[in-house]
Amino acid sequence: MSRSFLRLDNAALIFPAIRRRDWINVFRQSVTLQEPVDPEILQQAVDDLAPRFRSMYVRLCTGVFWYYLEQAKQPPRVQPDYAYPLTHMPASALRRCCFRVLYHHNRIAVEFFHALTDGTGAMVYLKTLTARYITLKYHVAIPPEDGVLDWRQPAPPEELEDSFQRHTGAKPLSRTEPNAYRLRGTPEPDGFLHLICGVVSTQDLLDAAHRYDVTVTAFLAAVMAQVIIELQQAERRRPKPVKITVPVNLRKLFGSRTLRNFALTLNPGVDPRLGSFTLEELCRQFSLQIAQETTPQLMAARICANVKPQRSMVLRCMPVPIKNLAMRLVYARVGERKGCLNISNLGRVTLPAALQPYVQRMEFIIGVQATYPNNCSVASCGDVTCINMIRNIQEPELERRFFSRLVELGIPVKIESNQI
Repeated sequence: MSRSFLRLDNAALIFPAIRRRDWINVFRQSVTLQEPVDPEILQQAVDDLAPRFRSMYVRLCTGVFWYYLEQAKQPPRVQPDYAYPLTHMPASALRRCCFRVLYHHNRIAVEFFHALTDGTGAMVYLKTLTARYITLKYHVAIPPEDGVLDWRQPAPPEELEDSFQRHTGAKPLSRTEPNAYRLRGTPEPDGFLHLICGVVSTQDLLDAAHRYDVTVTAFLAAVMAQVIIELQQAERRRPKPVKITVPVNLRKLFGSRTLRNFALTLNPGVDPRLGSFTLEELCRQFSLQIAQETTPQLMAARICANVKPQRSMVLRCMPVPIKNLAMRLVYARVGERKGCLNISNLGRVTLPAALQPYVQRMEFIIGVQATYPNNCSVASCGDVTCINMIRNIQEPELERRFFSRLVELGIPVKIESNQI
């Protein structure tokens, strides 16, 4: 397409189709600095980055056959953080720009409509924005390294590519798998999102995971599964598989440098009907399942399962309203039935040495989904790991049990919340 337009990448196609008035797929990344944020300098930094991040400074447009992204007429205006994280981003806002920049005391937060990018691409933007802000405010040179890009250089083509199209396999992998147990509760009538952040030592978390000889992601998924199994047993309903949806960053697997979406999800889990599981057994199961599925061959086949329908002449010729209906039907059937909730772990966020003294911590928050009342996201920076659990129901039982279990496992947790 021309310089002013971008086709949505393969993963992004679903998000405009399934958005609705009371739910839209938005996620947040934020950095907490050592000193209060100057909004005028932050606005200058946002403006400076517009030419470098062409795939992000865009607005959502509706064509006859597809949605597409068009260069925004102007960068978003920074605004004070308000209400609660991930407030609804209406269609009128998406038609202006698909992300927003917020500030509150020492915190800079950026909230992205998921059609733009995934957590990895968003973190590159946030780190570059933070570096530019620090340079403008303190006249400190921040080298373009550790995910900070040179804002003065034009975006290379590989950053703008749809890597799904490039790395699709020849044969699709079947999506068939059993449905999972569904968490439930009393919905908040006004759509309020409860956010509880568990702040832990990165080293403590690593030590606990290493005791079970697994990664942090597999460890947290195993602990979460153990808690959900207990909740299911307490309900005395017919048990169903307990599975945790885990997004996988595909860039390292395929050598991609794209800043657009390039991640797929897995649904590792266990079936409580087979018997009880110790935490050690759960750790082993989650670690093995994740490792077995994250091979280039299997991931290419998963990509093919998503890309093949997009290339169908029948689908390509459908007008947008009919495409939306078809995608919503497919999403309702398979989109959120295969897992209990997400655990999206960005891992350890590295920063250039010159930037580190100005940063306290980094955070990652994903929202609830259409039928997931709970979700979990994780990011580590230095020795601070933030585990953010969000929900749109009144009952806090999942978070209470999960963080209590971490404490029992020798990981002290400091609890923060957006409520009194």
